[in-house]
Amino acid sequence: MNALVEKMGPDLDKADMTELSVVIPLYNEQEVITVMYERLTAVLAELQVAYELVLVDDGSRDGTPAMMRRLTKDDSAVTAVFLSRNFGKEAALTAGLAHAVGAAVVIMDADLQDPPELIPQMMQAWNEGADVVCMRRSSRAGETWFKRRSAHHFYRVLNAVSDVEIPPDTGDFRLLSRKAIYALQQLNERNRYMKGLFAWIGLPTTVIEYDRMPRVAGTTKWNYASLFNLAFQGITSFSTAPLRLVVAGGLLTAFLGIIFALWIVAKTLVFGDPVQGYPSLIAMITFLGGAQLLSIGLLGEYIGKTYYETKQRPVYLVHEVLKRGRVVDQMTASSERSHA
Repeated sequence: MNALVEKMGPDLDKADMTELSVVIPLYNEQEVITVMYERLTAVLAELQVAYELVLVDDGSRDGTPAMMRRLTKDDSAVTAVFLSRNFGKEAALTAGLAHAVGAAVVIMDADLQDPPELIPQMMQAWNEGADVVCMRRSSRAGETWFKRRSAHHFYRVLNAVSDVEIPPDTGDFRLLSRKAIYALQQLNERNRYMKGLFAWIGLPTTVIEYDRMPRVAGTTKWNYASLFNLAFQGITSFSTAPLRLVVAGGLLTAFLGIIFALWIVAKTLVFGDPVQGYPSLIAMITFLGGAQLLSIGLLGEYIGKTYYETKQRPVYLVHEVLKRGRVVDQMTASSERSHA
């Protein structure tokens, strides 16, 4: 019997008490947290299921932690997880999934760009047998043309080079069954690209299209530099194609270099033209130097990932966990391995 099946025993008894968990990572979201809570709980109340809200504070510096503490006192369905510092959204999602106990788990952002009113549709797909319900964005209101087009092309490039098929135009907004959660908890890497991990586990998947809304309040925490970093992380985490492209580029450069050398020799012997040394030499050295630095940098990115993986540091550290206004856990090191 494999580890996934063995793990499904005792925890399922606990999950039976809660049918639905909603995991929401938070980072400086004080402007939107109240509106988000009111809209979300209104939708969940109509579902008439036992639910919990798992709010994960990823080292916020505004009033988000204080508002989370108040919610745990006012609503027994709210669990607040406070990370010891800002570890990034991927780590916050990992922490939220580790603390969720529902038979089904919905992941959504706090900014309400992903409407909570779609959760009943996701639950219906789950009840019909889907272990993963992906929400595909058919439109993205409130975003610039450049961001929409770059995101569209990124998913196509990622799928072209990736070892697994990642549903295009899907974000973190999705539903995962308890089986899918257990599968994710067996993936121990520290450099985490969650959209890729969601796809890697496989399992029956349903895709639902929806229109993404503008932010209700506050400002986005993602600039183009951080989005580029996330995209690069996704490509290098799920494909070695960039390394193969570097090899192909090296072979092509060597071939062109041989052709160029033969051309110079032939021109000198046949036409008697003197070799133009300095300009062509400097241009060639500059080109090859840039190509070599690019290749070394790309190779270093993969080696760096291996370096961080060998350290075996936890994905995140939990400062404290609150439920019903009381501390239920405090400063425990957590990682995917400890939950697998």
